[in-house]
Amino acid sequence: MNKDASITKQGNPLGYAPIAGLIGKFAIPSIISMLVNAAYNITDQIFIGHVVGILGNAATNVAFPVVTFTTAFAQLSGIGTAANFNINLGAKREEEAKRFLGTGLTLMSILGLFIFCVIFFFKTPVLLLCGATETVLPYARLYLGVTAFGLPFLLFTSAGSNLIRADGSPTYSMICMVTGAVLNVGLDWLFLFVLDWGIQGAAAATVIGQVVSFALCFGYFFRFKTFQVRREMLGLRLYYVVRIAKLGTSNFINHTIMMLVNIVMNNTLARYGAMSIYGSDIPLAVSGVVAKLNSILAAFSVGLAQGCQPILGFNMGAGNYSRVKETYKKAVSSALIISILVFAAFQLFPRQITGIFGTGNELYFQFAERYLRIFMMMVCVYGVQPVSVNYFTGIGNTQQGILLSLSRQGLFLIPLMLILPDFFGLDGFLYAGPIADFMAFALSLTLVGFNFRKLTAAEKQNR
Repeated sequence: MNKDASITKQGNPLGYAPIAGLIGKFAIPSIISMLVNAAYNITDQIFIGHVVGILGNAATNVAFPVVTFTTAFAQLSGIGTAANFNINLGAKREEEAKRFLGTGLTLMSILGLFIFCVIFFFKTPVLLLCGATETVLPYARLYLGVTAFGLPFLLFTSAGSNLIRADGSPTYSMICMVTGAVLNVGLDWLFLFVLDWGIQGAAAATVIGQVVSFALCFGYFFRFKTFQVRREMLGLRLYYVVRIAKLGTSNFINHTIMMLVNIVMNNTLARYGAMSIYGSDIPLAVSGVVAKLNSILAAFSVGLAQGCQPILGFNMGAGNYSRVKETYKKAVSSALIISILVFAAFQLFPRQITGIFGTGNELYFQFAERYLRIFMMMVCVYGVQPVSVNYFTGIGNTQQGILLSLSRQGLFLIPLMLILPDFFGLDGFLYAGPIADFMAFALSLTLVGFNFRKLTAAEKQNR
């Protein structure tokens, strides 16, 4: 162990505590937080599916890219700030860590207000861009017209939770999200089944839950543990904004590409679905259900990856490269186990799983089974890519992180979804998913392998 690492061992446990225990401490609350974040949308989908029906599920699907768009900016500001914060703490640069924190808090507040204005005033063009059909658009407008008010709160909470974890309070970060989600579920039942408010009731429940989560998250920064957050730390400093954006770009690109995938997917399904026995609305509804199911797996994988970020950033800053590599290996092994379990559930129980989200005719369930079994065929290796993206972000290696963020969705999936349906119709769309998953998996392991060799060489030089 080098000199910096020896010093670290006397202080922050990120530099000396057992890796498995640290991953459990930081990743489990992070996973729960991500699951709760997914629960906002899943709960709405389930209640809307039973109360409104297929058109309601399709409406939430075409509105879902807006949530992904908001989360992209949350990742940009939150992950970028947290990564710089931890790297500077590991390198004993506390004043720099303060400036990054203050700039990040200001940035996430401004971004939230900006997104609300764009979405609220241009919701109809946005929904048409996202693939809304003539029958789905009225429901989608009602839903997005309400949920737009929650976007600033969603962004701040999603971004701020990364800073709370970076400060060593992963459990509190989890509590912020869980509280809002539990409230959301209860209000969904009240507004839809008791008050009969329809799709707007589900939207209102989501916004109220997001506001409560925001209040808890915002309050934490008045009792920040590493140092006191003062008013003079706040403000937009161009140098720090650029550094935050640099380390947050890979995650931002990943979620932006996810949004583009949602848009391309919805428009492709509507077009080729209209040429099939299923029509346009059934594929849109099924796609929305599967997107919410996939968000559960993403919550495990991304939550695990984000939980490892403080460990990776601190030890990279301290020059303790063996711990950096060990963290990745343990994280990716856990991600694979989770992905394999999800794969088995999707293959064995597709009808039962999609049935949770509401009723439909036989054609609906036939397409749902095909979608889960074919499009999600390679979900068994899904977790490797997000863990690898956050690995490169955590160690400050932006080029590889950006490349991986672009890979699965942008470089592979979107082109395949545009090309294969021209030859194979809806089947071409379905097989685009597993092909893209496998290619992203192979690229992730290749890039991490090259990086491990560099870290090993650096270790030898430091001895």
